[in-house]
Formats: sequence, structure tokens, C-alpha cells
Amino acid sequence: MRFNTNNQPYFKFLTKINFGGLKSIFFISSLSYFCIYFFDNIDQISFNIDLERNGINLSLSFLFCVLSIYLNAYAWKYIVKWFGKEFKSNNLVSFYVLTNILKYVPGGIWHFVERFNFIKKICNPQIALFSTLIEPYFMLSGSFLLASLGLIFSPIYFFLIFPLVFLNRKLIYLVLKRIGSIKGKVFEVLRLPSSQDQFEERINIISFFPTRALILEIGFVLSKFIGFYFCLNIFYTSNTLDSIFLLVIFSLSWSLGLIVPSAPGGLGVFEACFLFFVGNSIPQNIILICLIYFRVLSTSADLLLSLPFLIRKLSKRI
Repeated sequence: MRFNTNNQPYFKFLTKINFGGLKSIFFISSLSYFCIYFFDNIDQISFNIDLERNGINLSLSFLFCVLSIYLNAYAWKYIVKWFGKEFKSNNLVSFYVLTNILKYVPGGIWHFVERFNFIKKICNPQIALFSTLIEPYFMLSGSFLLASLGLIFSPIYFFLIFPLVFLNRKLIYLVLKRIGSIKGKVFEVLRLPSSQDQFEERINIISFFPTRALILEIGFVLSKFIGFYFCLNIFYTSNTLDSIFLLVIFSLSWSLGLIVPSAPGGLGVFEACFLFFVGNSIPQNIILICLIYFRVLSTSADLLLSLPFLIRKLSKRI
């Protein structure tokens, strides 16, 4: 089945939008918003932690960040499998984990490049390219689905579950074509023609819906949230926290950080959106400290697991 979107005014309009400029503006605005909050509350912020009392929560937060990376890696493995390439070993998972730190490198595409090159060596370039590009869409769909759990009776509910409509064998090519047009920089770096004629060539989607990959992506976001929740419990001991409310805010904030790749790893965007959505439900100084600690823990997990890859890359340059 082929979908011709070239003659539809809506898709023509999308291709003319300067997404790069909009992302940069949103990133700068988010970072400025977070900095203003930080300096307004700096006199109330203390980074001291009683390790004897809070060491368990800190360790659990870090462990769930590590778990989220592996869940994300296994989700990618099943995305590749969904496109028609079977992997009997876990080399794909290991390589994903090792290259995860590259998402923090300015540009926001180098983890895509490394993963594309890795898969291309063991299967065809079409599967390598599209399984790599589509993975963020799976993450976004899973995150939106989690956020929708707390907004079932809200009009925004239908907006949050809408991305799931396209995660099927018949409509996934529409998503691939739109991502292909937006991610022009990836094609440029990989020296690939941004062709609209080869989306279905050499790709054999094995089932109608990628259930296993989506469940793993939901587990990835949920694991991130649990890590954040343990981190929050270090600084906010009140029993008035609404877990569903926090899950909705976390999922939406994380999604916006994912959509804006101008920010390495969503840095600044996730934090600013969370501050904006949470409002006065949690004291500002507490949520600021928690967000900073969670960012450090999350990045440390990426760095620790990617250390062998970084050492290998640096040794080749010496």
C-alpha cells in the first residue's frame, strides 16, 4: 500500500514550516524560564542530602533510571524486529545502551547516526534508517498514553491517544514520510537521498500493531517517572502527593523535551515544562532541587552505561 501525500495542502504546509527555528525559540524560552525560577528561589535552595536517611531513595531513583535505558533499548530491538529483521542476540540492545549518551551531544542526531550505521552493517539501509527514525515516535506515543490515564474525561484525552492511530502496518508509512521530511539534517549527515519512493522497499512489517515495542516504551517512561518519584520523596515528605497528577505532568513535560531536540536530552525543556505544569502544587524550591538532582541522576546513568563506548571512541582519536 502506498500513500501519496504530496498533493495534500496540509502536508505541503507542514514541509514549509521552519521547525528548526521554532524548536530553538522554544528551547531558549524554556531555559530562560527555568533560570528565572532558579534565581528567584536560590536563597531557599539547599543541595545537602542526608545519605543515611535518603540513600535508599537516591539509589532506587538511579536504578530505575538505569532500568529505563534498558527498557528503551529492548523496545528499539522489537521495533527493528517489527520492520522485518530478527535478532537472536542482544547486540542491538547493548549498542543502544552504549550510544545513549550521544543524545546529549549538540545537534541531537549523533545517536541516530551511530545506530543507523550499526544496523546497516547487518541488514538493509531502509530498515536501519526507518527503525532508527521512528523510535522517538514510539516513545512519544507511549508517553502520551501514560499522560492520558489522568485525563480520560478531558478533551485533550483524544489528542493524547491520537498518535496510536498511526502505529499500525497500514498507516506507519505516513509517519515515516513526515519524519523523513522533518529530519532533513539526518539525511544530510548520512549522505542519503531524502527519497519518498523507497519507504516500502525491503521493509516487511511482520504484524499489524507493534504491541511489544509499545509496551516496552511505556515501561521506559514509567520507569523514568518512578525514578523521579523516588527523587522527589527525598525532598518532599508530605503524603498529599497525587501520583496520577504527577505522572501526567511528568509524561507531558518529558514529551515536550523529546520533541525539542535543540535541547540535548531535553535539558531545560523538561524542567521548565514541569515547573509550569505543576504550578504551586509543590513548593518551588523543592521541585527545583528535585529536578536538578533527577537530571544529574538520569545523565549519570547514561554516562555510566556508555562509558565503554566513550573510552573506545577516545582511544581511536589518541
